[in-house]
Amino acid sequence: MSDSDLDLLVPEKTALILIDMQNAFCHDEGTLGVSGVDVKPAQATIEPVRRLAEAFRAAGLPVIWTKQVHLERDASRARKVLPSHTSKRKRVSAVSGTWDAALVDELAPLADDPTYVVTKHRFGAFYETRLQSLLDMLGVRGLFVAGVTANACVETTLREAYLRDYDVVAVTDGIAAVRPDWTATAEAVWAHYLGKLATSDDVLSWLERGSRPQALNVHHLLMETVDLDRSVAFYTDVLGFSVRKREDFRDGRRLVVTHQGLGLTEGGTGQGGTLQHLCFTARDIDGLAERARAAGHRIVRGPGPGPYGHTVYVADPDGHEIELVDLSKP
Repeated sequence: MSDSDLDLLVPEKTALILIDMQNAFCHDEGTLGVSGVDVKPAQATIEPVRRLAEAFRAAGLPVIWTKQVHLERDASRARKVLPSHTSKRKRVSAVSGTWDAALVDELAPLADDPTYVVTKHRFGAFYETRLQSLLDMLGVRGLFVAGVTANACVETTLREAYLRDYDVVAVTDGIAAVRPDWTATAEAVWAHYLGKLATSDDVLSWLERGSRPQALNVHHLLMETVDLDRSVAFYTDVLGFSVRKREDFRDGRRLVVTHQGLGLTEGGTGQGGTLQHLCFTARDIDGLAERARAAGHRIVRGPGPGPYGHTVYVADPDGHEIELVDLSKP
């Protein structure tokens, strides 16, 4: 995965999800190990997972651990007439309250806040769990996923996340399959349909870049106007902005601040400056253009196709070009 792809993700809106790093699936004496599965690939993920968890914690970003927990007697699963995956092992894995269900010793100290430990009873981390609510409360939109096993719990979680419109990154050296020869096909499917692939080194480099001092987004713009009342009428009555507050600067000039991030004050010359145009997303571009024209404002160009979508440029009372674009329409 290229740096440019990862850099599209804002660290403050991401979380690390670590799937089922439990004795049952990673330890020689866990259920998979005693059932004849080679767990060395799973054990090889422990160090990358540890590095990721420590780095996300140090950056103040959420680290969410999932634990697959089964009941010895499961009435729901017992209704199946075909053998379930649990019947293909020497015992039911990760039975509630057992050593088998615990996180491996190397990682358990990092899962020290129960709020960030999500218990699940089936493959997917979202299926009938509180994960969705937790991510909503955290404001998360991007997920880095690692853990075991690739073709069951990890892949199901990747699919669930993608179907919920999260941006998804599978951290390949932090993921292991029950059969290593399944890995290449799984990764090919993930990369084609579900998200992006990255190594733990890629992710750690992204975290380091994201911790550097930098400006993130435009928060607001302040424009001086010749006639404040006329300009406020243009932005509120014509473009549909809403006023958040009105107050005076320390020098006595009036200030009007909108919910859309535009501030208007007095003191403009009407001669313009280095600002070429302001761009705002909008809906019903044609309707806005007609309203502006009817109110006597100059349509600079459009409505019509623009670089971002259906666009119109309108001149405000001080001669600034205001670009309005509907991102949903080409």
